Amino acid sequence: MDKYLAAAIDEAQKGLRAGGIPIGSVLVVDGQIVGRGHNQRTQKGSSVLHAEMDCLENAGRLKASDYRKAVLYSTLSPCDMCSGAVLLYGIPKVVVGENSTFRGPEDHLRSRGVQLEILEDEECIKMMRDFIAAHPALWNEDIGEP
Repeated sequence: MDKYLAAAIDEAQKGLRAGGIPIGSVLVVDGQIVGRGHNQRTQKGSSVLHAEMDCLENAGRLKASDYRKAVLYSTLSPCDMCSGAVLLYGIPKVVVGENSTFRGPEDHLRSRGVQLEILEDEECIKMMRDFIAAHPALWNEDIGEP
């Protein structure tokens, strides 16, 4: 398994252990992880702390040139909000653990020049399927569904 995806999965599991939604993310620049995060909407009562947003926040301020050579790893296909951050900062590549349980605006990202690599990782799929089955209301809240 890709070591960066493994780090994102570790983040997702950390979030799950803390009572949150098991989605994790890491930001890689020049082969180094510069930010890590996991979904913390539940734990922090936040409206915006999806895994990718938490990861970007934890990376701190970076130069535009750093974002333009970064790779964002996420265990799940990024939603509209997180995809917007990818576009805002010009992150050229996103590696997605899986998009079978949720698919964000991948076509829009591609149309804007972002390279997406979809891994369909079995561990990521199982983690989300198990969580959604056990906590459907919390999952629907997270993705903005009634």
